[in-house]
Amino acid sequence: MNAQDVLALMKKNAVEMLDLRITDLLGRWHHFTLPAAEVDAEVFRQGVPFDGSSLVGFRSIDQSDMVILPDPETAVMDPFSPVPTLAIIGDVAEPTLRPFTRDPRSVAARAEAYLQASGIADLSYWGPELEFFLFDGVRYGTSQHEAFYELESAEGSWSSREGRRQGYEVRPKAGYAPLPPTDSTYPVRTEIVQWLLRQGIRVEMHHHEVATAGQQEIDLRYQTLKRQADTVMLYKYTVKNTAARHGKTATFMPKPLYGDNGSGMHVHQSLWRAGEPLFHDAEGYGGLSALALSYLAGILAHAPALLAFTNPTTNSYKRLVPGYEAPVNLVYSLGNRSAAVRIPVTKAPAAKRVEFRTPDPTANPYLAFSAIMMAGIDGVRRSLDPRVLGFGPVDKNIYELSAADREGIASVPGSLADALTALEQDHDFLLAGGVFTEDLLSTWVETKRTLEVEPLQLRPHPLEFQMYFDA
Repeated sequence: MNAQDVLALMKKNAVEMLDLRITDLLGRWHHFTLPAAEVDAEVFRQGVPFDGSSLVGFRSIDQSDMVILPDPETAVMDPFSPVPTLAIIGDVAEPTLRPFTRDPRSVAARAEAYLQASGIADLSYWGPELEFFLFDGVRYGTSQHEAFYELESAEGSWSSREGRRQGYEVRPKAGYAPLPPTDSTYPVRTEIVQWLLRQGIRVEMHHHEVATAGQQEIDLRYQTLKRQADTVMLYKYTVKNTAARHGKTATFMPKPLYGDNGSGMHVHQSLWRAGEPLFHDAEGYGGLSALALSYLAGILAHAPALLAFTNPTTNSYKRLVPGYEAPVNLVYSLGNRSAAVRIPVTKAPAAKRVEFRTPDPTANPYLAFSAIMMAGIDGVRRSLDPRVLGFGPVDKNIYELSAADREGIASVPGSLADALTALEQDHDFLLAGGVFTEDLLSTWVETKRTLEVEPLQLRPHPLEFQMYFDA
């Protein structure tokens, strides 16, 4: 699709508004809306100006002029707008129309170009599984003298004690795929899938997830890297808006509930060349080729640094604890969900892939997918062997191993602060081919420390009052 195709589509659908969307450094969508009468081919050639200093991690106020270049290939009718609206994802550029190196979408484009230039593969496929919660309500706040949060859910294990339910509440860690009426969120989840399908997004399956209080999973059909990152942004937008229409609220926060499973973003991935899958070898462990084993070795070797992008919030590390299907162990295994890298059990060559289970859905998908792939490519380039590096395979439930058997199994960082430090110490693999830049990486680390790590460290926690107030 090109600019003329978009203009024809707008006319065909009697579009009144064109909504341009860009992703900031932290992975949040922002939009700028043009009346249809103001849209012509020049908008696609010269872009639309905006203030880059008002978005986190972009530009200072003295260099704030930036431009959005709409990508016609992303055009889709917005089902949630009050008037006929066509939504298009844009690339962020300098006023000279040069790509802005901190634009997350430009990072994904450079990652795909680097893969092709490497000669290793010409295509990568990505299939993320983003989990989320549907709550009936939420209250939270913090100030100098108070801090609180409260979640409401008719499915919550606590709801029958509060007189809000008929006894079909979901017990902690017992919410995997029940039927209605226990799965009271089924109608909302089904409607989300309907809206996704109408926007051209393929969905493979959806179901209730393990945790109490309405945890969900909707599995997206695999796509190429940048296109899948675009899809993740549209997916989150669709989930939140459909929930709002039903008087509910959706969150992709990794760990909103204490004592139950958190929400992950398991990332399935594979490399292809000339239409042939590169990860399959019937004789290899788990049906994986030597190239695939080196690829996953790269992910595991760089995992501490990767987590700065794949698990980028302080809350992310409240999910990464043993015992909650949380993949904290830096090993690989066939069909084993206690390993950070799982090899799904399948014999079809085209379906042979690796699944990195550690990431969560607060990740900026453009940066996270790109970083994961760069780690994998580095593993292939260096012919890393995961067995030599001590990453397994471990074909046991790692959570049930004795302390002696667990000795030597590396774990993920325990906090965002630790992951950011790991990124500072290990990031050369991200700079290859100019995919990431020193400027982007330093901006990321500084932003995360200043806006997230330090504010949390400075504030007393409600549990501290319970433990220490009478000291």
